[in-house]
Amino acid sequence: MATVATATANLVEVFSAIQGEGLNVGTRQIFIRFGGCDLRCDFCDSANTWQANSTFRVEQTPGKRDFQVYDNPVEDTQLLRWIEQQNQFNLHDSISLTGGEPLLHAKFLRQFLPQLKQSTSLPIYLETGGHRPQQLSLILDFLDCIGMDMKLPSVSGEQHWESHAAFLRLCIPQKHIFVKLIVSDQTSDDDLNQATRIIAKVSPDIPVILQPVTPLVGKTITPPRAEQVLSWQSQMKQLLREVRVIPQTHKMIGQL
Repeated sequence: MATVATATANLVEVFSAIQGEGLNVGTRQIFIRFGGCDLRCDFCDSANTWQANSTFRVEQTPGKRDFQVYDNPVEDTQLLRWIEQQNQFNLHDSISLTGGEPLLHAKFLRQFLPQLKQSTSLPIYLETGGHRPQQLSLILDFLDCIGMDMKLPSVSGEQHWESHAAFLRLCIPQKHIFVKLIVSDQTSDDDLNQATRIIAKVSPDIPVILQPVTPLVGKTITPPRAEQVLSWQSQMKQLLREVRVIPQTHKMIGQL
C-alpha cells in the first residue's frame, strides 16, 4: 500500500490576533503566515516574508505573544498540532492563510487543509495577491472565503490584470470572495477603471474594499486625500454594488 509523503512548508509565524483588513475586520483569527512571495509591491508592509527564512515562530498561548522559535520547513502534522493548541473553545472565527503568498505552498495546502478543516471545523480564509489561478484551483474546494489583493500598477508597481481576471472567474459563483485595492495619492483613474471593469465583468456583486495605504518608514508612498477616496468610491459604484473604504485597523490597535 502506497504511503502519503510528508508535506512541508516554510513559515514565518503562527499566532492568534484580530483581523484588521477587509470584510473580516474585527474578527478573531488564527494566522498561519507563510514565507516566500513572488511579488515586490512598493507598499508592502511585510517585506520580511519575501524570502523563506531558516526559522519561524509560534505563539504558545492565544494572544499572549509568548513565541517560541522553530526550524523551517515544518511538517503538516506538526503544524496541525500547533493549530489545535491555539484553537480554544469558541475563541476564533476562522483561520487565515497569509504571507507572503500562501499559494506558493499550494501543494502543501492541498494535503494540509483537509486535515485542518476536519480537526478544527473553522472556516478557512485565504489572503492572496490573486495572481496564481492555477495554484488556487488545487485548493479551492477547501476554502471558505478569499480576500484577493488586486494590484494597481500605479501603487504597487505590479501588473497582473489577466491573471486577476482568471482568478476571479475561478472563484465565482462557488466561493465567497472580495477584492481589496490598496490606494495612495498616486493611484491613477485608469487603474481604478480597469480594476472596476474586470471585477464587474465577472460579477458586479463582488464586494470591493478600497484600503488607503499605510505610511511606511523609509517609503515615500502616502495615503490618498479624502476627496480622492470619495470620488473613487462614487466612480466605482456606477458598476459595482458594494464598495467600502477600510484602512488597516490592526495597526491602530496594536495587533500583529
